[in-house]
Amino acid sequence: MKISAFTICHNADKLYYPIKESILSALPIVDEFVVAVGKSDEDDHSLEIVKSIVSDKIKIIQTEWDVSAFPNGTVHAKQTDLAKSHCSGDWLIYLQADEVLHERDHQEIKRACQTHLTDLNIEGFLFRYNHFWGDYDHVVRSHGWYNEEIRIIRNRSEIHSWQSAQSFRHISNFDGKSYRAKEGTRKLKVKKLNASIFHYGWVRPPAVMTAKMNALDNNHSRQEPQYHQDFDYGDMRKIDTYSISHPKVMEERIQEMNWKDRLNFSGEALKRSFLFKHERPRYRILSWIEDQLFGGRQIMRFKNWRE
Repeated sequence: MKISAFTICHNADKLYYPIKESILSALPIVDEFVVAVGKSDEDDHSLEIVKSIVSDKIKIIQTEWDVSAFPNGTVHAKQTDLAKSHCSGDWLIYLQADEVLHERDHQEIKRACQTHLTDLNIEGFLFRYNHFWGDYDHVVRSHGWYNEEIRIIRNRSEIHSWQSAQSFRHISNFDGKSYRAKEGTRKLKVKKLNASIFHYGWVRPPAVMTAKMNALDNNHSRQEPQYHQDFDYGDMRKIDTYSISHPKVMEERIQEMNWKDRLNFSGEALKRSFLFKHERPRYRILSWIEDQLFGGRQIMRFKNWRE
């Protein structure tokens, strides 16, 4: 059995993506790690960071992102498919540049891949999610935030990244471009893993968080930046606390955090004009119902898989 991992990045360094930590978190359990590094700005050092990782498992693919040819976020899916196409493993672990594995889950991942290697009915594995918010001590657990997602797939040419690369689908006769189409696709048959993804996409200095959101908007074809002030994470007292261990590869980055004094722990009024789902009354009520009546299980949610 051979396991590959793959990821993509573009301006990961200047936008505070933990790309190095993400790669290191999977290296011990994979035979190769394919990294598609998009041509970045001159003041970004993503390529140098990836090259600094001393491992003969790493395979770097240099690419260019074409948002005009792949608009509305599909450039992420295109780049993900490019990285996937260079993988040679039986199973493929996909990590986005802000997603990290915990070392405590390594054996469970390897065991599942080995156990189900010949069970061709299983096309992938589902991970739980920890979405960190503002710092490394708070997580969003709310209706409207995906609490599970596919992060291991079989190495099949018919399996493609889907929409803005959040997930995967089986697509026969794929035209290489229609990543948001539903017709002609089907959901993958997956099995749940007792393992988690640590998602740090919302842990950045406020000014960098604003830059990252504008960059994502550009990739989703918004022409003018809509965020201009340092990002306001809102009242942190309303966000669930997290007190369990983080992956060891994150220790140095966590120690370097220097924007705690810019987070709101005093209940100051929100400075931005829009609300995220976990801040909206409707979703807060739904989340309360799920916690109190369904043991935290999300109800009425979209699932891009078949268990």
